[in-house]
Amino acid sequence: MRNLCLDIGNSFTKAAVFDQSVLTHFSRFENFTLRELEMLLEEFKPQHVVISSVAEAVEPFEEFLKAHTQYKRFSTLDKAEVENNYETPTTLGLDRWAAILGANATYKNAATLVIDAGTCITYDLLTADRKYYGGSISPGINMRFKAINTFATRLPLVEWDAETEIKEGTDTETAIASGILQGTINEIKGFIASYTNKHNALKVIITGGDGNFLFKQLQNSIFAAQITSDPFLVLKGLNEAIVD
Repeated sequence: MRNLCLDIGNSFTKAAVFDQSVLTHFSRFENFTLRELEMLLEEFKPQHVVISSVAEAVEPFEEFLKAHTQYKRFSTLDKAEVENNYETPTTLGLDRWAAILGANATYKNAATLVIDAGTCITYDLLTADRKYYGGSISPGINMRFKAINTFATRLPLVEWDAETEIKEGTDTETAIASGILQGTINEIKGFIASYTNKHNALKVIITGGDGNFLFKQLQNSIFAAQITSDPFLVLKGLNEAIVD
């Protein structure tokens, strides 16, 4: 069974093709159009398609897919072996829920902390008996840099990237970078430590746009052996919603 999973965000659309549970193709689009969708179907010929979208205007895609494939729109009501105990499931972010389903597919019967480092950093726990209750949301790295510049107007907006060295600040810009980046890493270590104390043999998966940067920074931590990086975790979760 070949599946096409589409994650339509505010800035990019991510497309992944799976043969059963094996990822065979990934592509990212800044401007995803109906023609792009047609080309994906022509090239890969998926039998099933799922869309997760924060955008409103997905109806043209859906109408086309309903006519040519077995189509479904992803929802936080999709369970895929996981019991959702979030008190307000309709307000739960689609990416958070998809990442939990992806974690369940990655580690069966293991408590798993999912850290999704994007616009915000989210921390979500899947218990060993496949139950989800919720988690935490904190500002993402870029949001933290912008917040300092916005609310302390005399402080500059500091540029950073994955090659930025984390060190003690020797001027205002490096002090800001040090505080935000080291503070984020310490925050993550704190969450991992807290959940590790509560759940035996805890696994940790880091995903999201800043996930690879943070994964590298944590390789010298005492938690390194617990942590893996998976940039495709959300897409794997969408695929699980089809497989289920």
